[in-house]
Amino acid sequence: MNIRNLVLAAGATLGMIVASVPAQAEINVNISQGFVQPLPVAVSDFQGGQPEDQLIGRDIAGVISANLERTGLFRPIDSKAFIQDANSLRVGVRFGDWRLINAQALVTGTTQVLGDGKVQVEFRLWDVYAENMMTGYRYTTTRTNWRKVAHQISDAIYTRLTGESGYFTTRIVYVSETGPQNRRQRRLAIMDQDGFNHIFLTSGRFDVFTPRFSPTSQEVTYLSFEGNVPKVMLLDIQSGREEVLGNFKGMSFAPRFAPDGNSVIMSLADKGNTEIYTMDLRTRKFTRLTNHPAIDTSPSYSPDGRKVVFNSDRGGSQQLYVMDANGGNVNRISFNKGRYATPVWSPRGDLIAFTRISGGKFFIGVMKADGSGERMLAEGYHLEGPTWSPNGRVISYFKQGKSDSRGQVKSKLYTIDLSGYNEREVVTVLDGVDPAWSPLLQ
Repeated sequence: MNIRNLVLAAGATLGMIVASVPAQAEINVNISQGFVQPLPVAVSDFQGGQPEDQLIGRDIAGVISANLERTGLFRPIDSKAFIQDANSLRVGVRFGDWRLINAQALVTGTTQVLGDGKVQVEFRLWDVYAENMMTGYRYTTTRTNWRKVAHQISDAIYTRLTGESGYFTTRIVYVSETGPQNRRQRRLAIMDQDGFNHIFLTSGRFDVFTPRFSPTSQEVTYLSFEGNVPKVMLLDIQSGREEVLGNFKGMSFAPRFAPDGNSVIMSLADKGNTEIYTMDLRTRKFTRLTNHPAIDTSPSYSPDGRKVVFNSDRGGSQQLYVMDANGGNVNRISFNKGRYATPVWSPRGDLIAFTRISGGKFFIGVMKADGSGERMLAEGYHLEGPTWSPNGRVISYFKQGKSDSRGQVKSKLYTIDLSGYNEREVVTVLDGVDPAWSPLLQ
């Protein structure tokens, strides 16, 4: 380890760059391919001088390993195969030992519980074959915040090895469900993207639907039926402050935020006709975007705010359309068999995810903004509600099975990446539907 490369800077809960050294024949995971052979990576327990330090270090290494494995891009090597023990890594890396077990990348680190109740965490990412340190960071945070630091380290590793931003320091808000199909109890819930730190946000005394995250803050909109009256709510996750955006009778879906977070777009029903509107969150002023006798609903902005994708049956069947943000220049983009619903624009702007119902099956698919390049990523008896990770690499959605003899229906959350090869269940406390991915946490 070259101590001269150590660069420290003040920070609140996260540290700054320790080092970033170019390597010969540098490791790079090419994620533009359809199927990627997982990169063998060794994640060593983070070491510390005291038992508490070592306990936190093992937990952090476990979270990092699990994060990397779930991407399908990395294959963490079983620690039982390690030749060099974690304690000796504090003296230096014996690269030959790691090459013997075919590790191409190595993650090492240390943890130290400080006297003020905080913990200092440091990690390094090594290119085993080039024998160079690729990057490293030091973090100082509260004792209870170690899991967030583990996600931040995972993001740093992912970014260094793939060239794309990570998505581990995020949360997913969703509707938690329990009970028979005709008496489902629906509660708003939130958790880390890996299913941990689960919290119920509503009591279950009233139904909630379609939560949506702001792209610029930790705010969520959702549709509440408290008092059997549909209301669109705005909830600040951090403070718990909640306000009613409005009582909208006949509303089809809760609003989605505009990219700047200052307005929302929604569908409203009036006298049997459903149209798309925007509402300025500062002035509460409404602007109508569509004017057609058909049902126009499920709007979603492009990340630059210039376009809106939505679904409509104005062509005789439920299809996807794109229009300018002011409602002009409406063009149909889906033309295959079946019905299309719940479109949502990728944060990258290159793709639109959607639900397609065809031949008695449900599909989660993607297409380009002009409708070309359509392909299906997942299919099942009933699955829908796609939501993008903030880096535009992974989609989350929910699956429902058929009801059993007692009227019970199982609903589970899943993720899949754009390759379509890596579907994973996100374990929830109860059943779950309607996931919405947060932006990266600061």
